[in-house]
Amino acid sequence: MTKSQKITLSASRDIPFNKLVLSQSNVRKVKAGVSIEELAEDIARRTLLSSITVRPVLDDDGAETGMFEIPAGGRRYRALELLVKQRRLNKTAPVRCIVRTDGLAEEDSLAEIGRADAAVREKGKSEEEITAAFFVSVNVVKQRLKLAAVSTTLLEAYAEEEMTLD
Repeated sequence: MTKSQKITLSASRDIPFNKLVLSQSNVRKVKAGVSIEELAEDIARRTLLSSITVRPVLDDDGAETGMFEIPAGGRRYRALELLVKQRRLNKTAPVRCIVRTDGLAEEDSLAEIGRADAAVREKGKSEEEITAAFFVSVNVVKQRLKLAAVSTTLLEAYAEEEMTLD
């Protein structure tokens, strides 16, 4: 029996909303599912249920600037941004974030898309039930489940927009 290595999970912390910016590394290009307005209302009603994945923004010397970019969680950010614009959320409100520094930002985004659908599927949910849970079409769920099961090489090609979900 081989002794397995211990892992360390990425740290989470509360970061003021006004220290967050969207990342160009977010691979989600399709605005499928529930609208930003509906998501904002859901957050207002039930609070933010999933943390936002962020990476420190670095200056030219590699030092942290105090800002954080969001490669995974852009729709949640936009919903929070709407709540700030509506003056329903303070612009310095703390947002629960997972702070990542290892790997590529695109991998964070890809993992979040595929993992959510695959996790629900593993719990015995049908594609139609996943559709209802994530407010996306059955076709999108099928594509994401296929994407979650492919090789890393294909995931990287998708991240670089060398291929699409189709």
